Amino acid sequence: MIKELANVVAIEAGQVTVTSQIKSTCSGCAQVDTCGSGQIAKALPQAKLTLTLPYDISVTGVPLKEGDCVVLALPEKHILSSAGQVYLLPLLGLITFSALGQWLLKQQILPHELFALGLGLIGGYLGYRFAKFQQKQGKQSENLQPKIIEVLPSPNIVK
Repeated sequence: MIKELANVVAIEAGQVTVTSQIKSTCSGCAQVDTCGSGQIAKALPQAKLTLTLPYDISVTGVPLKEGDCVVLALPEKHILSSAGQVYLLPLLGLITFSALGQWLLKQQILPHELFALGLGLIGGYLGYRFAKFQQKQGKQSENLQPKIIEVLPSPNIVK
């Protein structure tokens, strides 16, 4: 499971809005002072990610209030599966349609190599559209929705 800490900023009927600090991996490297990416990460302010999630008290067992810190989780296998589809389906479409274009060119059905190249690009685009369609399907989209798995006790501030 991939876990992330977030703060509750709003609670509505059946939904909770949380924010999480987007972390750059460039801050922990030994080359941060000499690397261009590290310099950019230092110069730009850290952004916050805001999510509105469905909330059911029966899952966490603890009622939420604004300011609470929660642990969000995503199963790693769903992320890897989604990444595989997003990267591999367009590549597979490109290679398959390029091979088809070359075969059609060799059979002298296509008059020029540019048509074979265009066919490969069409295959890549169709693979992209198919991957996008797969990601929007109900079950896949549901699997990539972060879930609140734990409510951490909020620190008591003494004045």
